[in-house]
Amino acid sequence: MRQKLFFGGLIVMFALSAIGHFAHWDMTLQFIISAIAVVFVAGFLGKATESVAHYAGQRLGGFLNATFGNAAELIIAIFLVKEGLFDTVKASITGSIIGNLLLVLGLSLLAGGIKFKQQFFNNQLAEHNATLMIMAVIGLFVPAVFVGAEHFTLNKDHFLSITVACILIVSYLLWLVFSMITHKDVLADKVMNADHGEEPMWSKGVSVIMLIVATVMVAFVSEWLVHTLDSFTKKFGLSELFVGAFVIAIIGNAAEHSAAVMLALKNKIGAAVEIAIGSSLQIALFVAPVLILISVFMGNTMDIIFTPIELTAIGVSVFIAKSVSRDGTTNWYEGFLLLMVYVILGVAFYLV
Repeated sequence: MRQKLFFGGLIVMFALSAIGHFAHWDMTLQFIISAIAVVFVAGFLGKATESVAHYAGQRLGGFLNATFGNAAELIIAIFLVKEGLFDTVKASITGSIIGNLLLVLGLSLLAGGIKFKQQFFNNQLAEHNATLMIMAVIGLFVPAVFVGAEHFTLNKDHFLSITVACILIVSYLLWLVFSMITHKDVLADKVMNADHGEEPMWSKGVSVIMLIVATVMVAFVSEWLVHTLDSFTKKFGLSELFVGAFVIAIIGNAAEHSAAVMLALKNKIGAAVEIAIGSSLQIALFVAPVLILISVFMGNTMDIIFTPIELTAIGVSVFIAKSVSRDGTTNWYEGFLLLMVYVILGVAFYLV
């Protein structure tokens, strides 16, 4: 019954979003409908990914959840790059990173910690994740400091941005080789790999088809949502920074929210952490650099220079997430602390 209601809501909201876009309804109404539609299609994407992950295994499943969970944000960002809204793109990247590290991880630890007094995951994986998070901060921090301090020309700015982007992409791809091939057994999580006897929603073939359909739906709804952003922000006097970092990020992270929290409630905290932290790492080390390269091919290069406010938010998020996850054990209070940091940043961004 619950599944029928969900898919019914998915079809209705997707149809309304399409009608609103092509019939040129009021922009605010279009934004609200498209935002709700993104949540539904992101949830659909999460269900399809979880079904595919059942056949791929939990370790790869966590990666797939993070990857396709980021599909909505990536597609939204590509349309923003196409429109030349670089400040909103960088804000959405910032929001995705802090949203996953603080909101998604915080909700997962809180929900799982309330049900289970203490939860455990591979502490070696936690240490490697912490190192990678610091690498991500370095990759975003160094260009901003050097370009700002030395007043680089536009050519030097773009050259440094493209160089750093390529290095981050290579670092991320080699991390996938390290974690899933050469050191797969070392980083394996016994709880994640345990058989919980759960049946997938669809067969393997149908799961793949549903994943493709969900991704296509995300692409359409994302374009319709981006089309409404300019009018929405002006009407309510919101800054691009707040809309990108919190509104778009929360909407785009809907799939990760539901998937990670549900896994934590099933005592699969390793998979939940893999989704939350893995998603942040993917955004910082792969999605953001890829967007730089995409902008180059579009003929209007976006640099990798983030504002001091954005860098502070990312740095603070990485610091507390590293502190919470480094020992491989979690509890509800650590989740609460992550959420409180997210609230602090949200209020600060709103007042900008």
